[in-house]
Amino acid sequence: MGKDEIKKLLENSKKVLEQDYTNFENTIKNNLSSFKKKTLDQI
Repeated sequence: MGKDEIKKLLENSKKVLEQDYTNFENTIKNNLSSFKKKTLDQI
Protein backbone atom coordinates (compact mmCIF):
# COMPACT_ATOMS: atom_id res chain seq x y z
CA MET A 1 0.00 0.00 0.00
CA GLY A 2 1.51 3.30 -1.08
CA LYS A 3 1.55 6.58 0.76
CA ASP A 4 -1.02 8.03 -1.63
CA GLU A 5 -3.47 5.20 -0.95
CA ILE A 6 -3.10 5.63 2.80
CA LYS A 7 -3.54 9.39 2.45
CA LYS A 8 -6.76 8.87 0.43
CA LEU A 9 -8.12 6.41 2.99
CA LEU A 10 -7.40 8.84 5.82
CA GLU A 11 -9.09 11.70 3.99
CA ASN A 12 -12.15 9.56 3.26
CA SER A 13 -12.29 8.40 6.87
CA LYS A 14 -12.09 12.00 8.05
CA LYS A 15 -14.97 13.01 5.77
CA VAL A 16 -17.10 10.10 6.98
CA LEU A 17 -16.36 10.88 10.63
CA GLU A 18 -17.19 14.56 10.15
CA GLN A 19 -20.49 13.65 8.49
CA ASP A 20 -21.32 11.16 11.25
CA TYR A 21 -20.49 13.79 13.88
CA THR A 22 -22.71 16.37 12.16
CA ASN A 23 -25.59 13.87 11.93
CA PHE A 24 -25.13 12.93 15.60
CA GLU A 25 -25.06 16.60 16.61
CA ASN A 26 -28.25 17.33 14.67
CA THR A 27 -29.99 14.32 16.17
CA ILE A 28 -29.11 15.45 19.68
CA LYS A 29 -30.33 19.00 18.97
CA ASN A 30 -33.61 17.69 17.53
CA ASN A 31 -34.15 15.36 20.47
CA LEU A 32 -33.46 18.18 22.90
CA SER A 33 -35.91 20.49 21.13
CA SER A 34 -38.52 17.76 21.10
CA PHE A 35 -37.98 17.08 24.80
CA LYS A 36 -38.28 20.79 25.65
CA LYS A 37 -41.50 21.06 23.65
CA LYS A 38 -43.03 17.98 25.31
CA THR A 39 -42.03 19.25 28.74
CA LEU A 40 -43.51 22.68 28.11
CA ASP A 41 -46.71 21.11 26.79
CA GLN A 42 -47.08 19.13 30.00
CA ILE A 43 -46.73 22.22 32.19
